[in-house]
Amino acid sequence: MEEIQRDELIKWGIPEEEIEEEERAKVEIWKYIFGFVEMAVVKCAIELGIADVIATHGRPMTLLELSSALDCDPQNLHRIMRFLVNRAIFKEILIRNDAVPTAYYAQTPISRRLMRTGENSMAAFILLESSPPMLAPWHGLSARVMARGTSAFEAAHGEDIWKYAEANPGHARLIDEAMACDARVAVPAIIDGCSDVFDGVRTLVDVGGGNGTALRMLVKGCPWISKGINFDLPHVASVAEKCEGIEHVGGDMFEFVPKADAVFLMWVLHDWADDECIHILKKCRAAIPKDIGKVIIAEAVIGNKEQQKEDNKLKDVGLVLDMVMMAHTTKGKERTLDEWAYVIREAGFSRHTVRSIAAVQSVIEAFPA
Repeated sequence: MEEIQRDELIKWGIPEEEIEEEERAKVEIWKYIFGFVEMAVVKCAIELGIADVIATHGRPMTLLELSSALDCDPQNLHRIMRFLVNRAIFKEILIRNDAVPTAYYAQTPISRRLMRTGENSMAAFILLESSPPMLAPWHGLSARVMARGTSAFEAAHGEDIWKYAEANPGHARLIDEAMACDARVAVPAIIDGCSDVFDGVRTLVDVGGGNGTALRMLVKGCPWISKGINFDLPHVASVAEKCEGIEHVGGDMFEFVPKADAVFLMWVLHDWADDECIHILKKCRAAIPKDIGKVIIAEAVIGNKEQQKEDNKLKDVGLVLDMVMMAHTTKGKERTLDEWAYVIREAGFSRHTVRSIAAVQSVIEAFPA
């Protein structure tokens, strides 16, 4: 059957908005059919080291230069680069040499985030989320929604994500490196947007601090913090890089939290259900002075209108993260303002404040008195 023309549909009285929606759907559906392709090609670019090679070269490179440096097939590399250029991840520059135009590949702000090193690198985060262990649970998301059996991660691997990481040091290291990527984005935003939350704090414990990247940045950005305690599971703390002014302590936050003027938690509580969050926060409250102490939480806040107004481009990330929590944790979730208020109040804190920053996270201060 021939496709009915737009003019005919309008004559039949079908609203133009419906016709436009139908036209968009014909295109949009392909994003969901092949949605995994972008992640796979970007992962390929990181593994090949394309951005790193161009950066090291110091100027844009031709296909032959790039394929020679990478020691790979130029025809296949051309296809990869064509895809990435079309997504504006790299850019193609035509330069005339002896009147013959030659294509050169150059960096963009996005491609620089695919470099393995650098303050803006997000490569480890991409490699973590695209790794086989993290992709497998997504196939069981519908079973999780139906509440059948264990969590999606446990169904895929036979144990939760934390036990899996403990038994697989390479994956644990990738988790730490990915969290360090986020810390390099979030911590400067915290310091620039609300460093005053650390005013008067002389000792700070970072609960679930991983390899200590966030705490190192906080201590450097807030030099009045004389001592930092990086607190994480023993197998994590034992391999954290030594740093002056920071002590690495291994332990279980469900059992105790080292004492300090303030406790800092970034992307920790969203891994757990409400009851577990309340338990963790009670341990944090017990670790700080009642009169001057505080707990500083850096987490996404779903539906934070202030943050959406300030940076509309980040408003969807919290909802994406909520799906990640559903796939990768047993009962973890991203929380709304009301849900954060509930767990903070139930943990015994008398009041709290929420402040937006130029990052996915907001900063929540919880006060015991």
